[in-house]
Amino acid sequence: MFAVYAAEPNADAPLDSLTVGERPEPEVPEGWVKVRVTAASLNMHDLWTLRGVGIKPEQFPMILGCDGAGTLEDGTEVVLHSIIGDPDWSGDETLDPKRTLLTEKYQGSMADHVVVPRRNAVPKPEGVTPSQAAVMGTAWLTAYRMLFTKSGLLPGQTMLVQGASGGVSTALVQLGRAAGMTVWVTGRTEDKRNLAEKLGAHAVFESGAKLPGKVDAVFESVGEATWKHSMRALRPGGTIVCCGSTSGPNPGADLQRLFFLQLNVVGSTMGTRQELADLLTFVANAGISPEIGLELPLERAEEGFRAMLEGDTAGKIVFTH
Repeated sequence: MFAVYAAEPNADAPLDSLTVGERPEPEVPEGWVKVRVTAASLNMHDLWTLRGVGIKPEQFPMILGCDGAGTLEDGTEVVLHSIIGDPDWSGDETLDPKRTLLTEKYQGSMADHVVVPRRNAVPKPEGVTPSQAAVMGTAWLTAYRMLFTKSGLLPGQTMLVQGASGGVSTALVQLGRAAGMTVWVTGRTEDKRNLAEKLGAHAVFESGAKLPGKVDAVFESVGEATWKHSMRALRPGGTIVCCGSTSGPNPGADLQRLFFLQLNVVGSTMGTRQELADLLTFVANAGISPEIGLELPLERAEEGFRAMLEGDTAGKIVFTH
């Protein structure tokens, strides 16, 4: 079958490992289903896979793609839930110590077909296109859990999103606006700030700029470059929800501010199957159109990977198939 895959780990030149070609058709274990892929979205995780991070050398070649949308053999349209947990685990699968993502242990979604446990094929609601559905399983699910499960925010309160144009950030802006939050966003360039305004941000600011007031929660995926600003932006008792650290993982903790103002720092990773189902329903009911910055046929995957590697993104990158 046709696939986009990492031939081998290449830490220094990840795109040199990117291969567009043929791979064997997958076998379908008992309790799993085969999904014919119609769209798959690109995540930073795919670049880490090309670099060999989080995957053993003997697991290559590895088909890329953490999430996507497609159809079952009976024609049912589904969205992929990317987290595959231990069958014996009960409860929140994001806390399962044996959990794994597609492309870490099992082959990914950038191919004619992908196989997943039956519970990981979530029915796609009407009103959500395959391309829109393909962005839900990683970036949008991460944003949904950060906002609705982890932050404690209520409609009408003020949220700050650090970074204006990535997949999680654009999802946070659109979800927060639809849920009735006051949405503030920082961005490094005017184009990125303009995008946030177009998606519904009530106010946008340059990175690190003095804000007109304190916020109830900050959503962090940047890390070292914005952490000091995030800590200073919070009202007493406010919360930072962190899902990543693209600029570095070890900022100054600012512990005196943390304990004196009784701030909360909360980690968040991906989301559960139920959260994905709830997210899909919310997006369909609210009429949200996820921001897709670049849509390409899977055969031109290298163009999308190069855009992400160079930071030339404005919303999600989707490959149709």
